[in-house]
Amino acid sequence: MKQFVGFPAKMDFTPLPNLFFSQLLPGIDDLAELKTTLHVFAAVYRKKGSPQFASFKELLGNVSLMESLRGLGKSPEEALKHALVAAIRRGTVLHVELGDGENEDIYLINNDASKQALAKIQSGEIKLGGLKATAPEPAEPPPDIFTLYEQNIGMLTPMIAEELREAEKLYPPDWIHDAIKEAVALNKRNIRYITRILERWSTEGKTDGTHQRYPKTGPDKYVKGKYGHMVQR
Repeated sequence: MKQFVGFPAKMDFTPLPNLFFSQLLPGIDDLAELKTTLHVFAAVYRKKGSPQFASFKELLGNVSLMESLRGLGKSPEEALKHALVAAIRRGTVLHVELGDGENEDIYLINNDASKQALAKIQSGEIKLGGLKATAPEPAEPPPDIFTLYEQNIGMLTPMIAEELREAEKLYPPDWIHDAIKEAVALNKRNIRYITRILERWSTEGKTDGTHQRYPKTGPDKYVKGKYGHMVQR
């Protein structure tokens, strides 16, 4: 298991009620239920507007959740279904099945606002359209180079941050990401080694010497070029 390197200075948070820790957590002994419950909270609190809910399709399309459920049931999807049933029975989440051609299951956090919204949904006062078109949760964007450095190399000092900013001006973002990964793989965890990797790629080309985006310019370029006869050494 790869050791977690710690939380970066800037990040988003998902709120959890104190009652979750005092009344729910002690009774949840099923790992799939716990993981699914936490992802339902995260999905719900990322939503804007009202009512806030997570659909089954949305949870099924959550790559992080489904990967974490692998091995906890016959299949990740079966594990998800059983976990949601357990969360409903426990009273953590509320569930409603919408029927309009193809049925759709949605899940809400069990609180007063959700109970009121659920009553309005069931009475038809609130209509939730567009659920069939709900796309799977998009993959999280890769971390910026400063976060990636802190997570994999070490503390980000002002001088190192300045060197990374200079690297951003000279090289593509994916080069910097790959250089940090290569430094980690070779256990050369320092900014100097990362810089040398980038410099080598800029002169030799990345990986195989065929993709030089930032080649150095030497005098032979002009001597041997179209107007070489006009250039004096």
